[in-house]
Amino acid sequence: MMKTFFAKLMAVAAPLALALCLTAAPNAVNAQATPEPSPAVAPIATAAPAAPAAVPAAAATKVDNPYGIGALWAQSDLVAKAVLAILAIMSMGSWYVIVTKLLEQMRMGRQAKEVDNEFWNEGSVQAGTAKLAEGSPFRFIADAGVHATRKHDGLRGKVDFADFVDLCIHRATERVNRRLSNGMSLLATVGSTAPFVGLFGTVWGIYHALTAIGIAGQASIDKVAGPVGESLIMTAIGLAVAVPAVLGYNWLLRRNITVMDDVREFSGELHSVILSGRATA
Repeated sequence: MMKTFFAKLMAVAAPLALALCLTAAPNAVNAQATPEPSPAVAPIATAAPAAPAAVPAAAATKVDNPYGIGALWAQSDLVAKAVLAILAIMSMGSWYVIVTKLLEQMRMGRQAKEVDNEFWNEGSVQAGTAKLAEGSPFRFIADAGVHATRKHDGLRGKVDFADFVDLCIHRATERVNRRLSNGMSLLATVGSTAPFVGLFGTVWGIYHALTAIGIAGQASIDKVAGPVGESLIMTAIGLAVAVPAVLGYNWLLRRNITVMDDVREFSGELHSVILSGRATA
């Protein structure tokens, strides 16, 4: 009887156990699937180190140009530095002459207007000379004319008075012209020689490039980039020094002609006034 009871119990319990197993199986599968989001977090954790990789890229943009002028001065030898120094001195000298001569020409232009407004309205050359500014080339020429009337004695007295006055005024005018032309030869020299100085630096840089190729045994870009870049920079600097000097020379030379026309006009009129007898000795 007990066996019959256990048999009936097992017959009822077996379907229940099977149903429970079938119900628990999907839950177990879901339970095993739910922990899988943790690998999804892992890519985030692994992606975080990628951010520092951008730092070297940003830092790389701040690196100085290894082939710039600063690197050229730091890496060049004594000859290249001497060439750069000579070109720098040439450039500063030419710009100094351009600026100073331009200011001098402008000042003489203003003084020429003062001559027209003040000098010729006076009653005598001496009175008109006193009206002119100290250091003015027009006053220098006027003083030379007045002194010529006073120095016409002794051996000078044997020379015709008109010729002697003309000689003194002409001498003063030429001195003004020479003073106005001071520095122009420097511009001409810089304009004609600066390209060749830069060319010497170019040849010297190519020499270093060939030396680097010979030592390395191959013409790789990293071996020749520096010396070739040095050569190109030397050429560019030589042209940058020469071009302003040439342009400044031609420009100032034309302005000198205009200024000297005013000076020579004043000299001729002064000579005529002195000979006419209006000047007071």
